[in-house]
Amino acid sequence: MASTLELTLLYLVAAVAGVVVCRLARLPPMLGYLAVGVLIGPHALAISGDPAGVARLAEFGIVFLMFVIGLEFNLPKLRSMRKLVFGLGSSQVILTMLAALVGNALLAWAFTLAGRKGLGLGWQSAVALGGALAMSSTAIVVKLMADRLELESEHGRRVMGVLLFQDLAVVPLLVLIPALGSSPEALLGALAIASVKAGALLAVLLVGGQRVMRWWLTLVVRRKSEELFILNLLLVTLGLAWLTELAGLSLALGAFVAGMLIAETEYKHQVETDIRPFHDVLLGLFFITVGMKLDAPAVLQHWPLVLALTVLPVLFKFALVTALARVFGAAPGTAIRTGLYLAQAGEFGFVLLALATERGLLPEALQTPVLASMVLSILATPLFFVYSNRIVMRLSANDWLLQSVAMTTIAKRAINTESHVIICGFGRSGQNLARLLEHEKIAYIALDLDPDRVRQAAAAGQSVVFGDAARLQSLVAAGLARASAVVVSYHDTPSALKILQRVRTHAPRVPIVVRTIDDSDIERLRAAGATEVVPEAIEGSLMLASHALALVGVPMRRVLRVVQDQRDARYGLLRGYFHGADDDTPDELQHARLLSVTLPPNSASVSHTLGEQAWPEGGVTVVSLRRASGAVLQPDDALRLASGDTLVLSGLPEPLALAEERLLRSA
Repeated sequence: MASTLELTLLYLVAAVAGVVVCRLARLPPMLGYLAVGVLIGPHALAISGDPAGVARLAEFGIVFLMFVIGLEFNLPKLRSMRKLVFGLGSSQVILTMLAALVGNALLAWAFTLAGRKGLGLGWQSAVALGGALAMSSTAIVVKLMADRLELESEHGRRVMGVLLFQDLAVVPLLVLIPALGSSPEALLGALAIASVKAGALLAVLLVGGQRVMRWWLTLVVRRKSEELFILNLLLVTLGLAWLTELAGLSLALGAFVAGMLIAETEYKHQVETDIRPFHDVLLGLFFITVGMKLDAPAVLQHWPLVLALTVLPVLFKFALVTALARVFGAAPGTAIRTGLYLAQAGEFGFVLLALATERGLLPEALQTPVLASMVLSILATPLFFVYSNRIVMRLSANDWLLQSVAMTTIAKRAINTESHVIICGFGRSGQNLARLLEHEKIAYIALDLDPDRVRQAAAAGQSVVFGDAARLQSLVAAGLARASAVVVSYHDTPSALKILQRVRTHAPRVPIVVRTIDDSDIERLRAAGATEVVPEAIEGSLMLASHALALVGVPMRRVLRVVQDQRDARYGLLRGYFHGADDDTPDELQHARLLSVTLPPNSASVSHTLGEQAWPEGGVTVVSLRRASGAVLQPDDALRLASGDTLVLSGLPEPLALAEERLLRSA
């Protein structure tokens, strides 16, 4: 028998291994937790120790999951998405549960005709099972959509609306399912008592609870102790969970209420940051215990039933959500994608399934097949995303036409532009860049995936269109071959890498500037072909330093010089400045400037190294060199020049002019 320490180490090693593999494969960690749970569980390697003891600890994962859902409960957000949440979302959940009832009744009728009375589930079990199967995986779907930059797309908004309602629907289901476990004659009374308890408790907590919660957290914050703040979060969350359990309801319901109460205070964002580690670790433990419950031999023994329970609910949810999305005004392609992304089971489905099992609503013979089918549907979710375009093209004959219309819209806007800048993302940074380009009378076209932002900006006269900058078709339609530069204005490294790969493959001479949060991904982005990477944190620190130096009395000219020196050390393209028509004043002629020289095919410098060049006296230096392919290289005396290379030179005006003449001299 393993000790407690050994079991703890086992779960930690298993969790770390699962998360590492999923990170390498760019999959949600939840899949790794499920897989390692199956592997170490009692039905596989059997090295997991006491599953019941671990399951009790994993219940806290559900508590913190519901707390975070309550924390994200946002009335303005619900109001803005009410059609999707309470229209599309509620229809999906209610119709799925009704379908489970109807399907169960038809199955019982078929068994009766076959002379096998008594088989099938009771209607209470069908309702509980329908509620569990109605859920989709918020954690996996949101992660995969975020990776694909689809959260603000047409289908992404519909998916988020349905997921939001599913999260809310868990609350009444947590009250309903325990009541369904009562005897038939006591069922109505149990439902009434549970409803009254839930209503009274929620009324007391929500009416006076918000004021008490704000007063209490303010009192705690004034103590200026981080430990005390975190301890109070745990106390509030677990205390309210205990209170609802004491009232005969569930732990998760109390945690949800705790999250709702804190969401209305000004401490919401700090709470989200502090509670996240507890939430992630304990939720991971919950998914490991779900995987441990999977009985592989039993699954193999009943594989036809497992296959049916996997395929039929997935196909039904796909068809139902697709049809409902069409009813609520979605285009065929958007509706199909919405259905594909919501076809799987979800983490709350496991919660409701465990609750139904605990209350005796699910026969023992069905527990493993249903659990296995839910796990398999979740494991298949990444495939739904990968093959979504092919499936949509096959099922929707006119989706390619709609995509062509979207590409035509982009191309129509870009067709008369030449040497323009393509801005990927039209958030705050993209909009600020657009204003500067307009001021300098430089053409641009911006691509963004937020339809509301695109509509408002286009109405205001901005050159912005709806399109995914990570797709080659959008970039080509935006005039990639004719562009003078591409700017990735949002900080999403995976998406930036996709854009870099597309541009470097199809327009290698177009320079690319990429924005990042910090300098952790600079080398990856430069290796992928970024001409320059601008870390937001470093630029912020430079501005902070410049203001601090000015405030303590350092002369402004010196402040500007210090900041420029720091930029020179980090950004090769910003060393000095490029000459303009307004720079020929006597004072400016004494300062170094930049000059770009592109070598023609007949240049005498071609095939010679940088060290072999006859640079004029007066201090001309090579700042950077960009190949015709678009790759930016650091200067090196051994670097051999080729036709089409662009050298960025730094020096005084006269030596620069002489250096340019020598570089362009014919062989």
